[in-house]
Amino acid sequence: MARLDNLAKMAPRATGQQVYEDLHGQIVRGELTPGQALSETKVAEHYGLSRTPVREVFWRLGEDGFIRVIPQVGTFVAPINIPAVYDSQFVRETLECRAVADAARAATDPAIGVLRTLLADQTAAMKSRNFATFFALDEAMHRTLMTIAGRPFVWQVITGAKAQLDRVRFLSLGDEEWPSMIMDQHRGIVDCVAAHDPAGAVRIMTAHLRTAFAAIGRIATAHEDFFEGSGTHSDEPE
Repeated sequence: MARLDNLAKMAPRATGQQVYEDLHGQIVRGELTPGQALSETKVAEHYGLSRTPVREVFWRLGEDGFIRVIPQVGTFVAPINIPAVYDSQFVRETLECRAVADAARAATDPAIGVLRTLLADQTAAMKSRNFATFFALDEAMHRTLMTIAGRPFVWQVITGAKAQLDRVRFLSLGDEEWPSMIMDQHRGIVDCVAAHDPAGAVRIMTAHLRTAFAAIGRIATAHEDFFEGSGTHSDEPE
């Protein structure tokens, strides 16, 4: 079983939530790949848990579309489902573009300072090509914008809806053109929020959220083993 040692080193006995977050993160980052088998027994032994909390973890990952149970065969990491990515994009764009306008109206100097610090840390992570750290900082920036907008609980809704999209986003970071493009968009969003420019913030956020989405076909071709499902969707951005 690949990459199941990190959390055990941090804590002799993990909680179910920690195991969920660890496995979820490894699937998003492509460290656990589609088709890879996962055993309740082995996962439970590795993390020092009984099978009951691990069964709950597997159920949650199944709800995310991250694992698939084949009766009488086993449990496996699921491929990325393209129609689910389209739906994730619809939810995220609808909610975040509304929220970033509110953030631009409500941003205070301390809040803008937090965003600037996150940008600096993202730049450092990108320069070192530490994509896992950058991804976490990216999440922190978007979560901070939702908090500034006064919508912290909406981020929980977005997080639950964008699981499949996150896997595509992480794959997109390997593209040589992506890092500079994403950082330019992040700076533009923060600049508009700092300038209290709701329209500008919405315009750049829309482009930003569609960046990886627009390249799904190319990403799927480059990483065929990660995807299932194809074709267009009525909610695909034009």
